[in-house]
Amino acid sequence: MTAPPTPAAPPRRPGAAALARIGHPVPAAEAADTSPHAFPDGGTWRTEIPSVEGPEALAEVLKESGRLDVPVHRISQGSGVWMLTDAEISEMVAACAERGVELCLFTGPRGSWDIGAATRTDSGGAGPRARGHDALAGCVEDAVRATGLGVRCLLVADEGVLWTLHRLRAAGGLPADTTFKVSALIGPANPASYAVYERLGADSLNVPSDLTLAHLTEIRRVSRAPMDLYVEAPDDLGGHVRMYETAELIRRGAPLYLKFGLSRSAGIYPYGAHLREHTLATARERVRRGRLVLDLLARHGADGGMSPLGSRLPGELRRFPATEGN
Repeated sequence: MTAPPTPAAPPRRPGAAALARIGHPVPAAEAADTSPHAFPDGGTWRTEIPSVEGPEALAEVLKESGRLDVPVHRISQGSGVWMLTDAEISEMVAACAERGVELCLFTGPRGSWDIGAATRTDSGGAGPRARGHDALAGCVEDAVRATGLGVRCLLVADEGVLWTLHRLRAAGGLPADTTFKVSALIGPANPASYAVYERLGADSLNVPSDLTLAHLTEIRRVSRAPMDLYVEAPDDLGGHVRMYETAELIRRGAPLYLKFGLSRSAGIYPYGAHLREHTLATARERVRRGRLVLDLLARHGADGGMSPLGSRLPGELRRFPATEGN
């Protein structure tokens, strides 16, 4: 376990000075709620721009991040490896490598897009999970293809896919430095499930964007695996906007990826040229949302502790023995 750096001063709570002036009490931060964990580099938070669906959107994100001075540690894509050509993947890999940004692509077929009728019902059926052997094998095919083209981070939305890819990584079937990110579509909502995903091979885990601060503290009592959380969530994940909580999200949830999503925006998965203008516009706006969050952190004196740009590995995590069978 790596202890986070000690801040020079405690973060300013939103509105604290103005409220104190009129004698309004402000809740004190409890030291016991502070996460004892950090990334291997000592940082407590990193940044991620999600829903970057191809080379053109990536170029917009990188250009806008430079213009607005928004540091980016990770770019993630939601449509899937199979929605990109080899040339497109290679272009994205090269562009991210040039800027020291991690590229994360989604793996394989999902139940929400195949012929399973149950996923269209109110209950959601099996949701985004891989249905049957062929869907599992498709996710493996995507992982092998993407890593062969230089991708070193893969998004997964199925426990079996995660375990299978982890076993392949352990056996040398995938590069040892490949990392697996659990999708927000199946994000764990309690400490026990979070710990299980870590042991199945997850290197970072999206948690539901509506978890309370207390929930984050509960998770940190059982796992140090990096957490991914939408500071602003897309509508299909709740549409929550938690910008003013960012300093507390970091304090409770570190090591934490701050994800700059976008609410009140139409979905773009699976992406194609028919969604081009909307996709490019929302890519730029996600970066702008990141600037707003970083400005808030700076005003609250909580902008310290960011991981160095270019850092990506999660550190040592706990796993089930990968030699076990299915």
